[in-house]
Amino acid sequence: MHGHGTAHPHDHDNPHDHDHDQPHDHDHDHDHPHDHDHDHPHGGVRGFLYDLFVPHTHDAADAVDDALEASRAGVTAVKVSMFVLLGTTLLQLLFVWFTGSVALLADTIHNFADALTAVPLWIAFVLGRRAATRRHTFGYGRAEDLAGLFIVFVVALSAVIAGWEAIDRFIHPRPVENAWWLIVAGVIGFAGNELVAIYRIRVGRRIGSAALVADGMHARLDGVTSLSVVLGAVGVLLGFPLADPIIGLLIAVSILVLLWGTVKSIGARLMDAVDPGLVERAEHALQRTEGVAAVRDVRLRWSGHRLLGSAVVATGAVSLADASLIAEHAAEYVRAELHSVDDFVVTPTPA
Repeated sequence: MHGHGTAHPHDHDNPHDHDHDQPHDHDHDHDHPHDHDHDHPHGGVRGFLYDLFVPHTHDAADAVDDALEASRAGVTAVKVSMFVLLGTTLLQLLFVWFTGSVALLADTIHNFADALTAVPLWIAFVLGRRAATRRHTFGYGRAEDLAGLFIVFVVALSAVIAGWEAIDRFIHPRPVENAWWLIVAGVIGFAGNELVAIYRIRVGRRIGSAALVADGMHARLDGVTSLSVVLGAVGVLLGFPLADPIIGLLIAVSILVLLWGTVKSIGARLMDAVDPGLVERAEHALQRTEGVAAVRDVRLRWSGHRLLGSAVVATGAVSLADASLIAEHAAEYVRAELHSVDDFVVTPTPA
């Protein structure tokens, strides 16, 4: 009845060797990858923008079934993206010096803040590898979700700073110089951020990390704000100098507005929300286990980028040993169906 995702020392046959279907071979009579409890627009401009900027992992817990491999992938994504963003920030800082653009300064500040958010994520992934203790009996996976909260705070703070700088520029105007350099800086910022966004989101979705996906979405937002800097530079070239602080203020406001999607995503993880489709898949795997007469009380929750869960199943077994064996097989079927499950405990009861 234990549920750890490591190899089990028991001597009984693995459920994959029974005469019933292997979990991977059974017919999925439900559309599990796309049954989400959250409604969002599909198709059209609104759906495109939603998918582009609102972080949602779809709880696709299928691609990486090894906790250590997932953590290593997360750490690598964090390190690589951090150094790319720091390089982008330094380049933009040079252009701020030459142009005096407050819009570019706002974008640079936010890029630097986004690079810094990699540090708590890095720490969280390392902490998540630690074994459970008597005090932290579920392990340290929650550190990743706490890092997600820190990301929200840092990004919100950067938006406030950027907005303050833009307002100050309205009060104390200063001409923008070398507007063409400003355009180059905006393009550099967009390219760096979009590369980081693609990388973070891809890895985050692959390992099931809401925090890493959220950080990738922030990088994508930064790329869009960098393009906004280009618009401000075009306004200056056309003889409208106020375009620069206006764009800077719009950047700050847009960051705060779009940050709400990230707050909901991280908050859902902290409140133990999961995609109902995952629960259905777990139930389906349990029902297909030989000896299981009924499935009751299936529970799942995320701990960082790994799943923990339990279930109660009714069996027709006449002995405790047989019931325990059926429960063990049922737990292994769930782990075969949901690769990101680290621990799944099945408790047998009489049918």
